[in-house]
Amino acid sequence: MNEISPARFYRDNGYALVRGLISADEARAYREECHALLARLRPSDPTWGSARRIAGGGTELRHCHDAQFYSAAFARLIVDPRFTDVAAELIGSGNVQLHHTKIFVKPAEKGSPFPMHQDAAHFPHTRHTVGAAIFHFDDAPEEKGCVRVVPGSHRQGPLPHVEEGGWHLPPSSWPLEEAVPVEARAGDVLFLDYLTVHGSGVNRSDEARTTLLVQFRDPEDLPADDVHRSRGQGMMLRGVDPLAGSRG
Repeated sequence: MNEISPARFYRDNGYALVRGLISADEARAYREECHALLARLRPSDPTWGSARRIAGGGTELRHCHDAQFYSAAFARLIVDPRFTDVAAELIGSGNVQLHHTKIFVKPAEKGSPFPMHQDAAHFPHTRHTVGAAIFHFDDAPEEKGCVRVVPGSHRQGPLPHVEEGGWHLPPSSWPLEEAVPVEARAGDVLFLDYLTVHGSGVNRSDEARTTLLVQFRDPEDLPADDVHRSRGQGMMLRGVDPLAGSRG
C-alpha cells in the first residue's frame, strides 16, 4: 500500500507531521541555541489568563518573537530548502513568504497549555493559505504537552472565538482532552493549516519542551486585517514576491 504524501494528508486533515526533517544532532544544537538566546533576553511569559485557570495556576512559558533577528542560526533554518520545499508543496505555491517566528519553551513540570484555537483568528488572510511549521528540538510526548489537533476542522472555515483571558474557542465546546495528540520526536516538524483547530496541554515531564514556530504564506495571500505585524514579515523564504512594488 502506498504511503500518503504529506501534502495529501495536509489537505485532508489540516496538518501533517514530517518525521526527521532535520537530524537529531541539528535539533540538539537548535535546542541549545534557543535556551542560550532566552537566557540573554528579558523574561517574557505569554501564558493566556484562561490557560492559567484551566491548568489551576502555577504554569509558565518562555518565548521570543522574531528569533532570526537574535541568532543567525534561525535565519539559516527558515530558508533551509528541506523546510521551504515542504511548505511550498503544502500551500500549492512556489513562493513562500514569512509571516512571523516564535520560540516557545514549556518549562519542566509547569509548562503552560494553550486552549483550542485557530491561528486564523489572530491574523486572518483573504485566501487562507497561511500555514505553521512547529520545529521540535526535543521529544514531545503527550506528557510534555504536545500539540493536539482536530483533524479536518480546517474545512469549517473561520470559527467565532471568545476573549476570556485569551483569544480562543469556547473550552466547553472544544475540550482539549478530546483532540488528537500529535506526539513528535526531536527533528520532526509539524505543519498546520491556520484554520485547523489545535491546542496543547501542560508539560508535566521533567524536561523542557522546546520548539520554533514559523508562520508562512503565499505572498499573494493578503492580510484581511492590519494586525499581528512582526519585524520579519514579508521576507521571502522561497521564490519571489509577485506583488513586489504594488503593495501600499
